[in-house]
Amino acid sequence: MKLFATSQIAGIDKYTIEHEPISDIDLMERAASKLVDWILHHAEPDQHMVFFVGPGNNGGDALAAARMLAWALSGIDVYVMDLGKGMSESANTNLERLQQQNRTQIVYLDADAPMPEIKPTDWVVDGLFGSGLSRPLKGLPAKIVKHINASGAQVIAIDIPSGLMGEDNRQNDREAIIRAEVTLTFQFPKISFLLPENDPFTGHWIVLDIGLHPDGIGQTETPFFYTDHQVAKSLLKDRRTFAHKGNFGHALLIAGSYGKMGAAVLASRGCLRSGVGLLTTHVPRLGYSILQNSIPEAMASIDQSDLMFTQNPDLASFDAIGIGPGLDTKCNTGRGVQRMLEEELKKPMVIDADGLNLLAKNPEWLKLLTPETILTPHPGEFARLTQPVECGYERLQLAIEYARENGVVLVLKGAYTAIACPDGTCWFNSTGNPGMATAGSGDVLTGILLGLLAQGYTAKEAAILGVFLHGLAADFAVEEGSHEALLAGDITQHLGLAFATLKDS
Repeated sequence: MKLFATSQIAGIDKYTIEHEPISDIDLMERAASKLVDWILHHAEPDQHMVFFVGPGNNGGDALAAARMLAWALSGIDVYVMDLGKGMSESANTNLERLQQQNRTQIVYLDADAPMPEIKPTDWVVDGLFGSGLSRPLKGLPAKIVKHINASGAQVIAIDIPSGLMGEDNRQNDREAIIRAEVTLTFQFPKISFLLPENDPFTGHWIVLDIGLHPDGIGQTETPFFYTDHQVAKSLLKDRRTFAHKGNFGHALLIAGSYGKMGAAVLASRGCLRSGVGLLTTHVPRLGYSILQNSIPEAMASIDQSDLMFTQNPDLASFDAIGIGPGLDTKCNTGRGVQRMLEEELKKPMVIDADGLNLLAKNPEWLKLLTPETILTPHPGEFARLTQPVECGYERLQLAIEYARENGVVLVLKGAYTAIACPDGTCWFNSTGNPGMATAGSGDVLTGILLGLLAQGYTAKEAAILGVFLHGLAADFAVEEGSHEALLAGDITQHLGLAFATLKDS
């Protein structure tokens, strides 16, 4: 799925109106009907609802929804914000239709009006401002927003919480943004929904398909994408009837050190569950029996050191290399990693954990990486690779720049994991859950990515597909347990179901 800046979405709306053809007011009716369908499926018949309506088309959506709901629900109040500048043509049309229906109470709120009572049991529908907002709310709008937030009522935001901007909110007034429990957004999630600093405002967001013209969507260029089942399935390679293990690659995983052999085990399991033909895991001597007893499917390569990685095996027979889980950052390990990177034999590679920490200490190694090497930092590791930032939007922009400048595929881990590619595109992931914030989850991901690289997936394909499968497996695991109890090993155990579901979707 493509993602767009809010200015581009306005252009797609316009294209739809011009080419369907459909009037602005009819498109508003279509959007409102989607809102009403959701509300009626979730509200009790006696639910009291309070609509707050702004002067633009977002307010028009709210007015149309209030009119439709008035036939089904008995308790609806509508408060129209009066800024003394009138309303958009379509919003005004819907206001007139609501007045003619004569089934709801309509009250105008100006700067001198007292704020209406909102009970904690009410449902508030926020239709003050839409996604075209470009500056922080002040004056009466900010006053209304703060009053709604203080009410304790459940808030449903139409398209976007009022006061929130579609992309960059660094200069916004966080006290003047609606804090919604649910955001019913039209056609596409907004980019700001995918950034951690905005979670308190969006709550649980749901995309409502309002049928914007597919040609308008297809012809609008964007660097941002959202990986759904359809995208992930299109990347999945078929496995032929007469295939054998040699067709699915030989991966080398360099992982583990004294006290951190669990990382090597988890990454190995993730790699094997990804469909790789052969896996060799290179571990320090102390890890030999652990590896052989834990993962009999993996072959063992033993380092000359008892405690840490110091020297890689011959790389010629391997199709891809993964390095970092549980590696440690001691001097001898750093020298071993540098020697490996300096070898002329370039292989597809994924670097994680202590591999990234070593890279942060030695940024000159970036020039030694195979083109499109996959790096998988969490925010802390990314800060060490680059610099600390104040918010997710700034981190995202830095990640896109870093991937382009260094020719790497950067997997910035977290909710809606962002994959920044050397071509300037950025792919947000749709799967996963908070239970994945647990030790070893990233090690499993490294193994999955390594296995896909060894099977011949490009770095971009491996990152997009691997992150999706990783999150999907965790989602299946949570269905059988809980976020709190999820273990990294549960993710590997559900990878088979993730693959099967993707194939059948």
